Amino acid sequence: MAEASGHATARPHVAIISGLSGAGKTTASKLLEDLGYSVIDNLPAELLRDLVGLIGRQPGRYERTALVLDSRSPDPAAAFRAATAAMAGKGIEPQVFFLEARDDVLIRRFSETRHRHPLEEGDDQGVGVSISRERDLLDPIRSEADVIIDTSDLSGRQLRERLQGSLSVPPVGDAISVHVITFGYKHGIPLEADIVFDVRFMENPFYIDRLRPLSGLDEQVREFVLGQPITARFLDYATDFLAFSLPAYEAEGKARLTVALGCTGGYHRSIAIGEELAERLRQASGRPVSVWHRELDRG
Repeated sequence: MAEASGHATARPHVAIISGLSGAGKTTASKLLEDLGYSVIDNLPAELLRDLVGLIGRQPGRYERTALVLDSRSPDPAAAFRAATAAMAGKGIEPQVFFLEARDDVLIRRFSETRHRHPLEEGDDQGVGVSISRERDLLDPIRSEADVIIDTSDLSGRQLRERLQGSLSVPPVGDAISVHVITFGYKHGIPLEADIVFDVRFMENPFYIDRLRPLSGLDEQVREFVLGQPITARFLDYATDFLAFSLPAYEAEGKARLTVALGCTGGYHRSIAIGEELAERLRQASGRPVSVWHRELDRG
């Protein structure tokens, strides 16, 4: 087994990417390639056991591997079961990602790209029927997924950040990765949060008519929130605390730290502050930092 620098023997990390056609699997594959994964797309089921055996024999070479399993396979559920069973025999527990989107969004994406749905059999069958068949076909994989991402309202950047923040291992080297989540208290605290900051003590843009319909990503809201002296002091304290504590978490072998920032609705203050804190941490620590605004699509 390959040794991780300064740590115990490393185990290979295998990500399985599945989901609906048009939901963003290509974006996910490209992201994982950028993070050093060997991405294997739509390998025939007969060869999956051979691949898993190779990963088990050469974990250093295949330390990060991603498999794309979807409806292009004659029986994707069977291929998925074969892959996971083979991995279990090698002591490998894959992390399964399932990407999906609303029917209307998928139909629009196929219309815009003019791509043919892989399950579309003839001109008389609409893409909506193909999507419905695909949902049924992939449901056994979805039910086993560790991470389910609805990409309906996500930009490419947001999808990449969501994926990177969900990986159960640090994306590069031994550095701990930081995942910033913004949320609204009225919708509940994120269960995955390691550290939670309550930013409801700052003045709320919701009560200003011209700012209410905007989000914390809009410049007017950012200026209003970040321009408050109390926000500046909070950001200094939070950045200093995290820059101080990250090396200690790292030394304890923690792969990822999830920092949650909450305001009332999760749409104004927490978003503006989350973006700023993430950028400060990138500059101060040099570690990978991703951001997910949980309530952004609720606006």
